[in-house]
Amino acid sequence: MGTDSFDVVVIGAGPGGYPAAIRAAQFGANTAIVEREAWGGTCLNWGCIPTKAMIAAAGLARAAGHASAMGLTTEGLSVDYAGLLAHKNRTVARLAAGVRSLLKSNGVEQIEGEASFVTRERLAVSGAEGTRWLHARRVIVATGSTSTMPAFLPRHPRVVDSRAFLDLPHRPERLIVLGGGYIGCELACLAAMLGSEVTVVELLDDILLLLDADVRAEVRRSMEHELGIRVLCGHPAEAVETGDSAVRVRVGDAAFEGDCLLVAVGRRPMTEGLCPERAGLRPDERGYLRADAWNRTRVPGIYAIGDVNGGPQLAHAATSQGLIAAADAVGRRPRPNETLVPGVIFTQPEVALVGLTEAEAGRQNMRVKVGRFPFSALGRALAGGETAGFVKWIAEADSGRLVGAAAVGPHATDLISEAALAIRAELTVEEVGRTIHPHPTHGEIWMEAAHVLEGHPVHVPPPRRRA
Repeated sequence: MGTDSFDVVVIGAGPGGYPAAIRAAQFGANTAIVEREAWGGTCLNWGCIPTKAMIAAAGLARAAGHASAMGLTTEGLSVDYAGLLAHKNRTVARLAAGVRSLLKSNGVEQIEGEASFVTRERLAVSGAEGTRWLHARRVIVATGSTSTMPAFLPRHPRVVDSRAFLDLPHRPERLIVLGGGYIGCELACLAAMLGSEVTVVELLDDILLLLDADVRAEVRRSMEHELGIRVLCGHPAEAVETGDSAVRVRVGDAAFEGDCLLVAVGRRPMTEGLCPERAGLRPDERGYLRADAWNRTRVPGIYAIGDVNGGPQLAHAATSQGLIAAADAVGRRPRPNETLVPGVIFTQPEVALVGLTEAEAGRQNMRVKVGRFPFSALGRALAGGETAGFVKWIAEADSGRLVGAAAVGPHATDLISEAALAIRAELTVEEVGRTIHPHPTHGEIWMEAAHVLEGHPVHVPPPRRRA
């Protein structure tokens, strides 16, 4: 079989890879994309999208359970777990088909199989119909990451990673979650909202340690007191035993039993089978293919984007990097990667952050001012019966320039976009406070928080003045 030549070949059709292929093709490059498993990658098939489809359904069930406070009566409410999975699968299938349609409409050749380097510019793709050989002037590696499964854990159907958890045919009545990061906490909240008894085990001193203490305290309070989740921090999970009917875990002096152990302790880059060494590309000690601010690796003509390059393991970061890598690959001289990357966590309540946290500002010896405004004082939140949480601005003390923001509460994951734009535009707290926000909306909470930071709030009591 001969060799097919392309200007750009993208390996991996996840949230970084398929936008990179589309953009390269839009710039006139003869482009191919190789995917070995599922179009749309982990995010679309086993991560972001299916998780949020199930969380949306669980949130509706939880809201219905509290409807009596708003004068509504719901009787006989139940969760059809098979129906919930069908909703999740329909959503995934529709979006995956959309990815393939977008690639086709932009003239990108789609190749199914596992790609591996033969030389810097030559690839072998092993598929159902044999091996196909590709020549590529530029290669963009977008192979993503996969769940880490510690070696001390038994290999058993009751011990699952996040991907397998989302495909369980039945909801576990008793769930033990190993790991208090964002994946573990999201899935713990999902299971608890659907009625499972949940225990979260975190080796470190608290869950969600990337967040400031006040933000994670709000999430933990809700998880423990609103959802009934047992949160155990500061001790490892030990003596994990599996059987036909249960899995047992010892944490400190206590022992716990569950129907399922969900392992969410981190992710590792996917480079198995890629053979990057044949192209002169050596992964670092953790397996990442490191790249510069334009996503160029040390080997000319080879780029690495998304989770595989060791940067933020976020779909939207991968998409942004993919667009920049594609532009650079075709000689468009793009700006470097964006450094301001918002993060969102779909716990109950939702959490979002962007820019510096208070802790990070302190480590940088930056003098900052902080302004918080609670959802309990916001008319739209009160009207909707969603009053937990707050937002906060973090600004330079002298200039008032906004350098960070966080939100924990209703619609936090949507609200953070305004904060990201304000910080990226280097706005000051005064400029946000003067901007008219429509009332009654959730979005006006940023204006209210700006007023608090400036020291003259309207809808909460003013700060106490020192004598």
